[in-house]
Amino acid sequence: MTGLDDVVLSGRYELLERLGAGGMAYVYRALDRNLQREVAIKILRESLIDDPSFQSRFLQEARSAANLTHPNIVTIHDFGHDQERYFLVMEYIGGTDLKTLIHQQGQLELNEAVDLMIQISSGVGYAHRAGLVHCDLKPQNVLVTHDGRAKITDFGIARALSTIRPDEHSDIVWGSPIYFSPEQSAGDPPSPSSDVYALGVMFFEMLTGRPPFEGTHPTDLAELHQIAPPPLPRDLNPLIPKTIEDIILKVLSKEPSARYRTADQLCRVLKTFSTLPQVTTVSRPSFEPPIIHYPHETQPKVSFFTDRIDWIAVFLGLIAFLALGGLIPLWLWVCLLYPSCPIQPW
Repeated sequence: MTGLDDVVLSGRYELLERLGAGGMAYVYRALDRNLQREVAIKILRESLIDDPSFQSRFLQEARSAANLTHPNIVTIHDFGHDQERYFLVMEYIGGTDLKTLIHQQGQLELNEAVDLMIQISSGVGYAHRAGLVHCDLKPQNVLVTHDGRAKITDFGIARALSTIRPDEHSDIVWGSPIYFSPEQSAGDPPSPSSDVYALGVMFFEMLTGRPPFEGTHPTDLAELHQIAPPPLPRDLNPLIPKTIEDIILKVLSKEPSARYRTADQLCRVLKTFSTLPQVTTVSRPSFEPPIIHYPHETQPKVSFFTDRIDWIAVFLGLIAFLALGGLIPLWLWVCLLYPSCPIQPW
C-alpha cells in the first residue's frame, strides 16, 4: 500500500499516515469514524496475503492479545478483512518505540530504565499468568508514550503454554536473533524464562546503549547466546549499581532454571530496588566502616530511654546522700549512751 487517499477499511477506518513497517505488516495511524477516535491499524503485507501460515500468525496475534487487558499491553480493538487486506485495529500510542529511544539517548538514566523495565515486566508477567509466552520481546515491540508509559505489542509468534511440549524441537526459529534466549536459538521450546532472558537483553541495552551480543549472521548470534558469557554491564557503564548488574547477569544465565522463572519475579525484584534510597557513594577501603551523615542535625538525638536512665541515677544518688547524712546524728546519739564513748559533751 502506497497511497492513502480515500483509503477506508470496512467503511469505518480511515488511514491517515504510515507509522512504520515490519517484516510482516505495515502500521498506520487511522481514524475510527464510528467512535471518532484515533487508532493504529496493522495491515498484512500484500506479498504475504496468499500465504496461509502468515494469515494464521496474523490472526493468532489478534486472538492472543485480544484476551489481554493490562495497562502495559497494547489493547486490540478489532480484526478484519477488506478487499484482500487483512488488518488488525489496535490502541493508538503517541510516542516512540523503545529502540528509537535508546538510539536517541545512547544510554537511559538508571531511574528511567528501571521504571520502564518494571512496567514491561509487569505486562509480560500478566501474559505469563494468562498462559502466554511472547517469544519476540525486543525494544522495537515496546512503545513508550510521551509521559513514560510502556506498552508491549506484537504477539504475532506468541505461544500458549498449553501447546508447548517439553520434547519439541524446531529447525526454524521465529523472532529476533539479538534477543533470543539460548534455548530458543537452539530450537528448543520456549518458556516464561525465555521471555525473562529477552528482558535481560533489553535491560542491558537500555543501560549500556548496546545489546550484550552483536553479530552479522543469525547463526553467529545463536552461538554467542548459547556459549559466550555476556560482558559485564559496569564495564560499559560504570554508573550502573552492582545490584542492578547482578540482576542483569542473573536473567542472562544460559540455564533457564538459573533465571527468574517469570517476569513477575523480575518485576518484584526491581520494585524492591526502586524503593531503596539512591545515594552517591565514594569508594572506600573494604575494612573502613561507612560514615553515617545526618542531614538536619549535628549529632544523633538522645533517646527518651537514655534521658530516663540519667534522671534515675541522679535520684538514687540523692537518696544515698540523704540516707548517709541521716545516719551521722544517729551514730552520735548511740555513742553518747556509753561511758567509754570518746566523744563527751563535757
